[in-house]
Amino acid sequence: MKKKTKRKNVRMNNKKIDRETSKSNIDNREEKNKEKKEKNINKIKIIIVIIILTLILIYAAYIVIKLVKNPTNTFIVTNGKISQEESENGYIIREETVVKGKNYKNGMVKIKNEGEKVAKGDSIFRYYSSGEEDLKKKIADLDVEIQQIMQNEQGVFLGDIKLLDNQIEKELNSIYGVNNIQKIQEYKKNINSYISKKAKISGEYSPAGSYLKQLLSQKENLENQLNSDSEYIDAPESGIVSYRVDGLEDVLKPDDFNSLDKNFLENLNLKTGQTVTSSEEMGKIINNYQCYIIFNSDTDEAKTAQVGTIIKVRLQNSDIIKAEIENIIDEQDGSRTITIKMTNDVEKLISYRKISLDIIWWDAEGFRIPNDAIREENGLAYVVRNRNGYYNKMLVKILRQNDEYCIVRQYKTEELKELGFENKEIYNMKNIALYDEIVINPTEEQMLQ
Repeated sequence: MKKKTKRKNVRMNNKKIDRETSKSNIDNREEKNKEKKEKNINKIKIIIVIIILTLILIYAAYIVIKLVKNPTNTFIVTNGKISQEESENGYIIREETVVKGKNYKNGMVKIKNEGEKVAKGDSIFRYYSSGEEDLKKKIADLDVEIQQIMQNEQGVFLGDIKLLDNQIEKELNSIYGVNNIQKIQEYKKNINSYISKKAKISGEYSPAGSYLKQLLSQKENLENQLNSDSEYIDAPESGIVSYRVDGLEDVLKPDDFNSLDKNFLENLNLKTGQTVTSSEEMGKIINNYQCYIIFNSDTDEAKTAQVGTIIKVRLQNSDIIKAEIENIIDEQDGSRTITIKMTNDVEKLISYRKISLDIIWWDAEGFRIPNDAIREENGLAYVVRNRNGYYNKMLVKILRQNDEYCIVRQYKTEELKELGFENKEIYNMKNIALYDEIVINPTEEQMLQ
């Protein structure tokens, strides 16, 4: 009985195992089928994406080919400015007078600052005198001793001294925040003058007055000696002071522009934009009313330029100023060396001999449109306007034109009659206006509408 029960249990376990095995196999098949479906779906997605990208590329290629064959971009008419410019290197020519004294080896003290305007006869700078440092030290020592005597004198509080103290304090307060050397020297000179006056007054009333007078006399003698031995250099004429002396003052001068040709200027071997170094031995006076710039060019504008023509130049500081053509040299290589005269920004160029600048031959302002929008017919210029899909051919007069754009306007009635147009044609003619949509590279079909 036990054996039958045991065999029965074994059969039941086997059936259970078979059922579980069968279920597991079913689950595996379902999972594999699911994975297979997902792979198929991903493949379909990839194929769809590839098809879409291919269509996009085909369409983009079609648009590019269409635009290359027949560009139909448009441009909105606005007020604009165009110019014809070129960048060149120019040599600066000035009226300069070098000033130099006998004692230039002693070193110099600048009285006037670089770029400062002076009148004829004004002292520009002075040379140190022999033994100046020793004299200055003796004067400084006397100042210290005089101050000590004045501080030790009690009871000398006269109204004049109080007034001088106030003036000294005022000058000291004025020095703070001042960067101008000349102003500082003026304040210092005034302070020393007030101190000397104060010392003289104290010497009249104090017990040590006789000794104080003696010290003041010694100081005055030393100062006179210092001033008498110094060599002061005055301005021979009015103009701008500069200490940037390079030895070319008598070479690059406006006496004979025809001698300053291309080869001569190039042989100077000057570097563009290089600052002229300051001299510690001499200075010069520059005419601040005008200067000249010489440049060489082989452009069409340079070849047709004429003396007396007014142009514009853009300097390296971005200032745009007017200039007049003063002289022209026709070079053997076909280029031209042109001298222009400037009456503005002269003081801003005193640090240089050779600069880069932009020559603005002309500029114009008005209705600005691209050159690609212009079409010609019977010698007249036209543009095509697009208004809501309707195209109109409009006659325009070109005022100025550079490599990319032109400035245009509509013709006047008198001008159209001179060109042979009838009144009816003029009446029906479409005129260009602000914010019109102009077709770039119009087709023949658009021109005929």
